[in-house]
This record gives sequence, C-alpha cells and structure tokens, in this order.
Amino acid sequence: MRLTVRTMRWLAFALATTIGFLPSVGRAGPDPLRIAYIDDLSGPLAVIGERGLKHIEFMAERINRSGGVAGHPVEIVPFDNENNAEKTLILLKRAIDSGIGVVSQGASSSIGYAVSDMVTKQYRRQPDRPVVYLDWSNADPGLTNDKCSFWHFRFTLNSDQQTKAMISYLALKSEVRKVYLLNQDYSMGQSVEANLSEGLPKARPDIQIVGTERVPLGKVKDFAPYVAKIQASGADTVITANFGPDLSLFAKAASAGGLKATLYTFYGNTPGMASALRAEGKGMVNVAEWNSHVKAPELEALAADYKAKNKADFAYWRMALQMIMLQKAVEKANSIQPLAIATALDGLVYQSPIGPIIMRKSDHQVVEPVYVSVFADDARVDLEGTGFGFKMIGAIDASEVDVPTSCRMNGPKS
Repeated sequence: MRLTVRTMRWLAFALATTIGFLPSVGRAGPDPLRIAYIDDLSGPLAVIGERGLKHIEFMAERINRSGGVAGHPVEIVPFDNENNAEKTLILLKRAIDSGIGVVSQGASSSIGYAVSDMVTKQYRRQPDRPVVYLDWSNADPGLTNDKCSFWHFRFTLNSDQQTKAMISYLALKSEVRKVYLLNQDYSMGQSVEANLSEGLPKARPDIQIVGTERVPLGKVKDFAPYVAKIQASGADTVITANFGPDLSLFAKAASAGGLKATLYTFYGNTPGMASALRAEGKGMVNVAEWNSHVKAPELEALAADYKAKNKADFAYWRMALQMIMLQKAVEKANSIQPLAIATALDGLVYQSPIGPIIMRKSDHQVVEPVYVSVFADDARVDLEGTGFGFKMIGAIDASEVDVPTSCRMNGPKS
C-alpha cells in the first residue's frame, strides 16, 4: 500500500494521540513539553505551513540539544488543518484530550480567531486544563484588540504596527509625494488600506493618496490593468500588503510595464519571493521584522545552522522568537504547566541580540524593532541562490510600533 503525505500525517497524529493517553509509568526522564502545531500541511497554502513546521521543529531540536526547557524535552506534534477552521477546532480538541497544553498556529487570521476563542472557552469549561496559544504569524489586529485573550500570545507584528512602521519611514522620504495603495480584499488588506489612508497624510500633509485598489485574494492572474491604472495616477510610490502570487505577479507586471514608482511591501522577503522575482523585483523595498540582512552574529549563526540542516534560507524569525520566549517563560516558571507558562509569558521581556523585545502585558502582542531593506543584487546574503537579497537601509525603534490597544485583558482567577 502506498501512503500519501496526508495519510502519514494522520498516522502520526493517531500515534501521538495514543501516546498522549498512555500513563507516564516507566517513562525515562522528565515529561516532555508537547506542542501541537496546527496549520496547512496540504493544499494550496501548504508551502506556508510546511515551512513553519520546519522552523518550529528546527528550534525544538536546537533547544533539546542544549538540554531542553528547564530539563524537559520539547516535542512538536503536527496536524494538518487544510486551512479549515472547523477542522482546526476538531484537531485542537483531540490535542487537548491527548494532554497537550500548548498550541502553535499562524497561517490564517480567520483560523486564529477560532483558536483564540476555543482556548478561552477551554479555560472557562475546565480551568484545571488550560491551553496556551502561541500565534506565530497572524497579523489581523483584532486578535490583540477587541478579541484579545489571556491565553493568546502573538509573536509577530500586527498590521497596525506594520503600517505605523511604514508611515514612520515614509514620512522621512521627501521624494514620496503621490502614493497608490494596492491590497488584497480581506481583513488584513482592508486594515492596511485604512491605516495608511488616514496615517500618511497626517504624518506628511503634502503626501497625496492618488488611488486605492483591492484585489480578490489569490484570483488575479494578470496585473497589467492594475499597473496601467497606477501609471495613469502619476504615483511615485506603491504600497502593498499583498503576499504570495498576488505580490510576485504584480511586481513582475510592474517591471514588464515599465512602472517607475517604488514598490513598498510588508511581505517581499517571504520564502520563494526572491526566486519568483529575481531581477524583476530589483528596487523593491520591504518593511518587516529581523531577517538575515540585519547584522546580529548570534542570529546569523542560527540562520546558518537552519540553512545547513534544511538546505533552505531561514525565513521566519517570528517562529524562532516564539520558541526562544517560550523557553525563557518555562525557565522563569520552572514548570511546563500551561498556566505557569502563560503567567510567565505575560509581560516577559527578552533581551535579544537586536534589543529588548516585549510581550506586552496589556494585550500579549510582541513589540520589537522593525527593519527597512531593499531588494538588490549586491546584498550581503544571497537568497535562494538567485544572486539577489535584501540590503538594510533603515531601522525603526520598537517604541515606534508600540501602538495603543483596545484589549481588556481578563486573566485567570486567582
């Protein structure tokens, strides 16, 4: 019988679930800290989930080589949710029933809302069996605003922080006069459009928003008509929160159409983008968290280790940050119990190689420095063997993205 990847995933889950119900009698050494990784591992978005899985497994192995977390080994238990919220909740319940008290997810904000809601209700139903939710990549600001949860911790910048960083940088660029906003038509893209439309003219009254456009998520194959509209607007700058094919196809169309406007992105440095664009992406500017173009020897060594092991570029600092701060929380609490972990993460400050990184107590949103870089053929790090990479051209202090929150945090009862 030939086993498919999906079948093997389910067999692994069944085994993990069975093991989770076995008594610990006879188990050698301390109990493991088991983390359910629930994300897309099949279908059109599998590339994101699979890369995330490689990063979290890499970090777990790295931690285990150094003795684990407070002496406990880390185990990653992967689940394929097929980008489906209903299936995610079924898998999460099974993970909880098997004794897992920590879950990691990040490839979809809509699923993130479902997970956050479930772990909140889990504590209400069974306060003796809480679950900590480590959010490694969802950017919808609502998760740490009106829909915040004590059990949810976000280790990536949300879209409010990203746009605040973009505005801070562009406000200093006198050549930016006419801006066109191009975004995917879903919550993240809509939020970015609204923030930039309001924030840019406030920061620089001489800046004009000369056009806004929302594109159907993942459905546009020819961006030439959009390029033509941008050219007609006279824009000198295009800002987009597009990711994946919606970004690479637009950048290629802009290059082919001779668009002179500078392209500013939030996800230009994601895996696969360098290979997709190469020379067609030259000059693209990206505003994001730390990556290998930022000099920090300790983190550069981490990225080099990842590349040696996986034959691919280290791309998700947010996943590394999640695991580093989790380790520090467990060591602080000297416990792998979910309540102890959550209490230790609440307000935790990590003195990182790039400066203090805060898990904000008010909403469990990470606050960290932001970096601006340009896609070039003389970058210090060659991405994906393309001869291109990102050169750092600016840095934004963490204080600049410490944006207000509407979260009203309700912690566990004492």
